[in-house]
Amino acid sequence: MTLTPRRDRPRLPWALFAVPAVAGIPAGILWWLLAPGGLNLITRDPALATGSNPSVWLPRDLTLAGLMVLAGCLLAVFLADRRRPRPEASLVLGLAGAVIGSVLAWQTGMLVGRLWGTPVDTSVNASLAFSLRALPVLLLWPAATAISVFVLELLEQLGRKPGAGNRLEDAAGSSGRGAP
Repeated sequence: MTLTPRRDRPRLPWALFAVPAVAGIPAGILWWLLAPGGLNLITRDPALATGSNPSVWLPRDLTLAGLMVLAGCLLAVFLADRRRPRPEASLVLGLAGAVIGSVLAWQTGMLVGRLWGTPVDTSVNASLAFSLRALPVLLLWPAATAISVFVLELLEQLGRKPGAGNRLEDAAGSSGRGAP
């Protein structure tokens, strides 16, 4: 039996998928703690403490939106590191983790609202309970990540000196296929 040598391919950075996905759980708890209709730590206004007040619904969604944008910008800082062996795979895994993390944040926040919040009769309107009315908010984490990575990469390219070249030019020049 002969053993064939294994190619030394760089491993996929699965941590860039798992960390954002799991980070959705504390983000959901934080959403419930901060948002009106939840524990309401931002305003502490008793009029905004329950979901029976319709003026609570928009700030509750905006609180999650702000958390999603913040998480996306933080994730982009780690994804914009071009010293990784496979930066494109890192970006795709990070964006997939951001999608899973935003869904977990939404579901965790609603679960925490049911467990720790006051019981609410939702027969009149489902938004009386701690919930998310604007589901497109869930796309903000991956969108903020993608836009932030683009901006960081653009700033890096603009900040390069003209003689420094980029990775593609360096690779083409070192393989002998580039122009002299």
